[in-house]
Amino acid sequence: MDTFSSLQLNEPQNALSLPTWAIHVSSVVEWVTAMILVWQYGEKSGYESWKGLSWGMVPLLGGAFCACTWHFFYNSDSLSILVALQAALTVIGNFTMCIAAFRICKLSQQGPEKL
Repeated sequence: MDTFSSLQLNEPQNALSLPTWAIHVSSVVEWVTAMILVWQYGEKSGYESWKGLSWGMVPLLGGAFCACTWHFFYNSDSLSILVALQAALTVIGNFTMCIAAFRICKLSQQGPEKL
């Protein structure tokens, strides 16, 4: 029994649980997959404006990396700038996706050949 207890990790109280890490990582993988699928839709359908939506998703991916990095280092105070950076990237990403969606909407009103 002493051997097992010596193998246990001594993590701080604010460490994320394994299920929480699974949610974080799977969310990032899901977001990257969505970006790829949106890009491919733009290429295969010929609706190039959809690629703008994929580009608009990039800042939000950066925010996700900020969050995961901060949690990986147990929410270290020395990395608290990542919290502000994540917030900024979220605002920027929401704005860029809004612009991309607006472009898709406007072009769809002009007809499918413009998308």
